[in-house]
Amino acid sequence: MADKPSYYEFFAGGGMARAGLGGGWRCLFANDFDRKKAESYRANWGGEELHVGDVREISTAQLPGQADLVWASFPCQDLSLAGAGAGLKGERSGTFWPFWDLMKALRKEGRAPSLIVLENVCGALTSHGGKDFVKICEALALEGYRFGALVIDASLFVPQSRPRLFIIATGEDVILPESLLRHCERSEAIQSHEGGPGLLRRFAPRNDGDELFHTRALVSAHKTLPIALRNSWLWWNLPSPSPRNTSLIDIIEDAPTDVDWHSGAETKALIAMMSEVNLAKIAEAKRAGRKMVGTLYRRTRYQNGKKIQRAEARFDNIAGCLRTPAGGSSRQYVLVVNKGRVRSRLMSARETARLMGLPDDYILPENYNEAYHLTGDGVVVSVVQYISEHILKPLFLVPNVKKSRDAA
Repeated sequence: MADKPSYYEFFAGGGMARAGLGGGWRCLFANDFDRKKAESYRANWGGEELHVGDVREISTAQLPGQADLVWASFPCQDLSLAGAGAGLKGERSGTFWPFWDLMKALRKEGRAPSLIVLENVCGALTSHGGKDFVKICEALALEGYRFGALVIDASLFVPQSRPRLFIIATGEDVILPESLLRHCERSEAIQSHEGGPGLLRRFAPRNDGDELFHTRALVSAHKTLPIALRNSWLWWNLPSPSPRNTSLIDIIEDAPTDVDWHSGAETKALIAMMSEVNLAKIAEAKRAGRKMVGTLYRRTRYQNGKKIQRAEARFDNIAGCLRTPAGGSSRQYVLVVNKGRVRSRLMSARETARLMGLPDDYILPENYNEAYHLTGDGVVVSVVQYISEHILKPLFLVPNVKKSRDAA
């Protein structure tokens, strides 16, 4: 047990990061302020490491030992393109700062983690004109971390469109294996903060943002960083995954117990809300000659200067991005077209869990809205697994990391 790398899990929700990290890691501490999510965490993982409460009220005395890794999927509402745009000054996303105060305090105590992973929506790259992203990078650099970022769409692993930003930071004394950094056209020696031997900074092989995990938005955000922060930047090398072997039809339940199929009239009402483009998708699904499964969101659109409700469907074997159910338009629907008939219903809680990469033995809340909120607000398990296998675990094979961990 003791030779496993350890971690703290902040903004833990139902423990999806823990599910992704798996049994090869030891959880020392977990925190979330939402008591209902905490019930799910306890139901699946036990409550020994879990502290339920506001991150602002946690002290380092409550954090046992020295964690190798800190995972923080901090709230996205103020950074989301669908949010109010308050950014890191917002009440929810602004909880990054009290969390970061804990990281700073751990460093003063000589207990800084070797690795930190921050996960959030891609809107964090552009929030407040990119200033919020700069502030996050600045916070990391000031505490002696080198860092890089990846934009990973969960659709590579599960049938859900869910691009997310992952900022992965390492202590500046950690030796980075060549395999974890992008091969590049050029490199540049930079002087360490202490004036000692220079580190080797890696540049992306191409700078047009066409890489799988280094998107145009990420490359643009990197360009806006001050030179001092770019000197701390790492271009992480994450291999392309094997093709996804799960389709949307594979996760759909034939007879869900928590949602009912709509009546014919209710389905017709949804179809009546569709534009010509979306009606064409329904017609094409009917012509397919086989069972077709799609998803649908109700969205508010403007037409001739007026707000109207639209039903927007997709039949590309991928669900839309799950969201927390704040209203009727935030819940996703399932559409099944078979033998010329169209059926519709809300997506079941278990289906949302499958879209997040959770196994069917994961215990969900009995209440539908609570279950949907739990899954829609989480991190996709399969993505965490992939990052762990290809970046986090390889880093702990490095001798200086293991030496530091053993000393702790």
